[in-house]
Amino acid sequence: MAFCAKCGAQLQEGVAFCGSCGAPAGAAASGAAPAGGAAPAAAPASTSSGLTSNVAGMIAYITIIPAIIFLVMEPYNKDKYVRFHAFQSLFFNIAWFILVVAMMFVGIALGFIPVLGWILDILLWLVIGFGGFAIWVFLLVKAYGNQKFELPVIGKMAAQQAEK
Repeated sequence: MAFCAKCGAQLQEGVAFCGSCGAPAGAAASGAAPAGGAAPAAAPASTSSGLTSNVAGMIAYITIIPAIIFLVMEPYNKDKYVRFHAFQSLFFNIAWFILVVAMMFVGIALGFIPVLGWILDILLWLVIGFGGFAIWVFLLVKAYGNQKFELPVIGKMAAQQAEK
């Protein structure tokens, strides 16, 4: 009986990929001891690589620090999926910072309108705050689900940077 070297799930005879994690069946370790010196060296490399791509992509969205680390640290900087999500996270955070600064100026301008301006300012902050939070959670879920969702402008830039 064969088992997946990545997730440990049982593999059916003759399959090319693991049904649980999608890893190639060539990376599967059988129940018998492997023959030759090359196979034992390959098995620890796959188990010591750390996070799977979808988890690393999701973690890249938590703050900009993991995104920067994944762009610098091997083996994640070679994985296009992780690179895409790391760049999209960085670009999303930069755009968010610019939006917050712009909202501060809008808030100052609305502050000159006695009551209605303050109410509009609070409503704008709530809509933008909850909207940004919803987009952030959506990106976390999509990355964890192995889906490459591109935000309208930022996603295209991230895809171009991930291909380099």
